[in-house]
Amino acid sequence: MTHAVCPGSFDPPTLGHLDVIGRAAGLFDRVTVAVLVNPDKAGLFAIPERLELLRTTTQQWPNVEVDSFRGLLVDYCREREIGAIVKGLRAVSDFDYELQMAQMNHGMTGVDTLFLPTSPEFSFISSSLVKQIATYGGDVAKLLAQPVSEALTAKLADRSGA
Repeated sequence: MTHAVCPGSFDPPTLGHLDVIGRAAGLFDRVTVAVLVNPDKAGLFAIPERLELLRTTTQQWPNVEVDSFRGLLVDYCREREIGAIVKGLRAVSDFDYELQMAQMNHGMTGVDTLFLPTSPEFSFISSSLVKQIATYGGDVAKLLAQPVSEALTAKLADRSGA
């Protein structure tokens, strides 16, 4: 059985993330979407909220599970016998950093990294840009699954006191 992990912060999960997750689900027997818990970064969505959004938006793929992790991704992979890391690439600039990480991860544990280019219609989407645009009242509904768009709207309304 092949098992891969799609790691990230997913704050919030975008259609670009879901594109990569869905394509990975077609390539592997099992896919774990793993949300990085970074105590040094305050996200817009708390980890439990991100996990729930991911569970809701990935339920169409029965071989996808959602989890979170702290520490090194390679340790997470080793502990769960995950043999591959799947990373989406939006642009060449992503590749420079991700290649370095892939080589380091492989050197440490032998875990391979598979790079999936993001589908062109999602290549410009990032969680950071989505949050920034939404914060200033821009419409990001077409960049997110409906449950994520609704959660983002509610979260920003709560923060502004509306």
